[in-house]
Formats: sequence, structure tokens, C-alpha cells
Amino acid sequence: MSLKRAISNRTARLGVIGLGYVGLPLAVTAAQRGFPVTGFDIDPAKMTRLDAHDSYIGAVRDADLKTLAAAGKLDWTTDFSRLADCQAILICVPTPLSRQREPDLSFVIGTAREIARHIRPGTLVVLESTTYPGTTEEVLAPILAESGLTPGKDFFLGFSPEREDPGNAQYDTRRIPKIVAGSGAEAGDLVERLYAGIVEQVVRVPTTGTAEAVKITENIFRAVNIALVNELKLVYERMGIDVWEVIDGAATKPFGFMPFYPGPGLGGHCIPIDPFYLTWKAREYDAPTRFIELAGEINTAMPHHVIDRLREVVDREAGLGLSRARILLVGIAYKKNVADMRESPAMKLLELLAEAGAETAYIDPHVPEIPPMRDYARFTGCPARDPASLKPGQFDAVLIATDHDAVDYAALLGLGCPVIDTRNAMARRGLPMERVTKA
Repeated sequence: MSLKRAISNRTARLGVIGLGYVGLPLAVTAAQRGFPVTGFDIDPAKMTRLDAHDSYIGAVRDADLKTLAAAGKLDWTTDFSRLADCQAILICVPTPLSRQREPDLSFVIGTAREIARHIRPGTLVVLESTTYPGTTEEVLAPILAESGLTPGKDFFLGFSPEREDPGNAQYDTRRIPKIVAGSGAEAGDLVERLYAGIVEQVVRVPTTGTAEAVKITENIFRAVNIALVNELKLVYERMGIDVWEVIDGAATKPFGFMPFYPGPGLGGHCIPIDPFYLTWKAREYDAPTRFIELAGEINTAMPHHVIDRLREVVDREAGLGLSRARILLVGIAYKKNVADMRESPAMKLLELLAEAGAETAYIDPHVPEIPPMRDYARFTGCPARDPASLKPGQFDAVLIATDHDAVDYAALLGLGCPVIDTRNAMARRGLPMERVTKA
């Protein structure tokens, strides 16, 4: 049976490599749409939880894992030799930055080499990982060709960037429009046909480079605009103007304005990282990327600004330096109402507080303990405090880094110490602001 026909009648087995925030929801959605799916990951701990039908991703329900596994529509493995059974392979692995802010494609490259060992003629391979324009053709295709198969003839290659938004119940994997492109017309037709069977709307663009640039552009747009409001916050702060009130006022304009909000820094896997993939690639063309680099500088500086404001408040209210202060950090995840810790600015705040000698504790209803993280190994396993155990007099200041809805903000005021609020959480809930400093 041809690949086109197998995709159309949903008998083509899909292999999804990387069962994280992107891959697992994609695998589940494809299986719910009738495709047989095998998920691949190198982490045996994920396999243990999946075997118990215990989802570690908020967007995936335990019941869905159990139902799909029982129906034979979804399974998972660390055995990459089973890629040989897949007619379409979707790559959803991380693309981090090195410490020098250069693209780290080691996961993509390692995955491509694994596929090359097992790929069969007629297979479709689609990269979903965010990367710089040119990666699919310049990096992925040559590695896959080491299999002895010819791209466009013996196998087909495409790019379709992930667009997951953890914690967004309105837009799950199936409802988010999907950008697709193929390396050549036939590959493009296959990629379009495949994703049309998984999601509600498919948007085809001419080339894989275009599709790669679409994703990078989306995240640069957000990074630059967040940097803008962060800079405005600093300016308006000196003028005695509340930037949150300014943004709320400007947002009433029904055209020409889109609200972005300041914060303690950038978090998540995309916005702090992806723009620098383009700045790196742009050097190859001697093309300056001043807006992107300036936005990066502003956003990277925000945790330091927050700590400076905290230092001022603790000195003024308690007569203490940070080296003798006891600080409660509220919210350790990068985003409200999720457990996602990727690039969380709260971790940078925690590190800066530790370097200053402060005694710290944190609460977070979604993160019971800090997981292993590449840049913050010293905090691995640190447990969250039980909010019920917090008493007045235990802390010299409260620092709100992430505004989870499940936090009792009125109770934080009851601790009797100043609150430094980076998310406007107190004002949005109409709470007394006498001891609250926005930062």
C-alpha cells in the first residue's frame, strides 16, 4: 500500500520521537484520530510512568493513555529499532542553546542518526523541533542520506513546527493551526495530508526554510515585545507611573495594539532560546540582528532588576541586607498554572538570592520539589513549603515570581511582611496594596 493511501485511511504507523511537552500530546492526539502510534524516548523513567498510565504532562489525561493503549492505538518504547515499523516519523526533541548562546542540535543530530539506522524506503520524516532556517535541508537530510536512501526519492522529508502552549485549555494540539512544508512537492503533499488527519487546520508554506522561519518569527515577536514592556516598566517606574495600568488602558484600543506584560524574566523552552537560533544563523549572511540581541539583553537583565527592588524594600522595611533576609518565593514554574520548569526565571531569582546569602523558601502548588535542571543542579530536590505551615514573622519579604491561581494571595499579606509582586497578582485580585511593591 502506498504511503499516501496509508495516511489517508489512517493505517500508517506513526513514530513520535521525544515524549515531552510536544511529543506526548501529539502522539495522543494522532492516536485519538485513529492512527496507530509508537512513542520513542530515551528516558526510562517516562516509560515507567507511561506503563502505569500516569501522565507527566498536564495536557494529557491518564485515562486517555489507558484507553488508547488498551485499544492498541498507542504504545511507547526506548527501543529505536522499532522505527523500522513506522511509515511516518515525527521528531519532537529539544533544541537548547549552549552556554555561549549557540544552537545545540545534538538531540536532532543524534535522533537523525538513529533514524538513519532503521529507516525503510518510502518513509516520511518530519522535524517539529524549533530551529534556524535551513536545518531540515542542511543538517537533517544529509544525515538521513547516510542510510543509503535518497531524499525525495526513497524517503520524504518535511518540517512542521510545534506550537504547544502549556496550560492553555482553549488551544490543545488538535485546535492549533499547523504550519507544514515539505522538501519538494511530493513530500509537501504527504506532510499536508498527514497533519490534516491529526489537527483541524493545516497551513502549507512553500519550503521547509519558510516553515522554520515562521516559528522563529513567532517567538522573536513575543521576545521583542516582552522586552519592550519590560523596558517601559523601568522607565515608567521612575516616573511614578504603573505600567500595568498603562497596558490595560492601551489594550482598550480595538486595533493597532496587542497587550504584552512585563515580568521577572523570560521562561519556557521557546522565547528565551529560539531568537538566538536566528542571530547565530544570520552571522553566516553578515546580517545584523540588533533588535533581537537588544531584547535578549533587556529580558536577561530583568531578574537582576527584581532583586535590586527586593533589596531596596528589605532594607527600607526591615533594616536588613539580603545576606540576613528570609525570603519566600511564590511560584517556581515559568508560567502560571503549569508545572513546567523549562528556563524558569524564578530559578534565576533563587540563584541570585542564594548568591546574596539570603535564606530562601518557596511555595508552588504545581511543583512539589525542584527537578534536575542543567543550570541549577544545586537546587535539585528542594521541596516546596506547605502554605498551611507559613506563619507571620517567618519571612522578611515575599517575592511573587509566578502568579498561579491556586495560591492564596490574601494569606500572603497575612504574613505581615512586604510583598514584591512581579506579576501584578495582588492588584488584579483587588487586595490591599499598602505593603505591596510592583517590580
